[in-house]
Amino acid sequence: MLEEKDNLIVRLTIQFALDIIAYCEILEQQRKFVVSRQLLKAGTSVGANVHEAQNAESRADFIHKMKVAAKEANESEYWLIICQLSPSYPDCEKLLADARTILKVLSKIIGSSKK
Repeated sequence: MLEEKDNLIVRLTIQFALDIIAYCEILEQQRKFVVSRQLLKAGTSVGANVHEAQNAESRADFIHKMKVAAKEANESEYWLIICQLSPSYPDCEKLLADARTILKVLSKIIGSSKK
């Protein structure tokens, strides 16, 4: 496995998970439990799947795990849009931008891995 400092997507998804955890702690303090738990699960799962893909058994397994990570990033984006559009929720503009960046990187990785 590559060290995380040498692997952009691993670095991005670890930082994203840490930022999601911090944001969800704020949501929990504001008693916004349902959205917090959904976002926490999806947002931390992105990096878990990327991390797991680093030790894939085959190219197909790697692509599959990265596709699962992309699905989780897409779900995270959905929950962040809900938060952004809800006037009583704290700002999540940076998290939303990070989710979109991760989706773009994952798309490139998946596309180039299929060739």
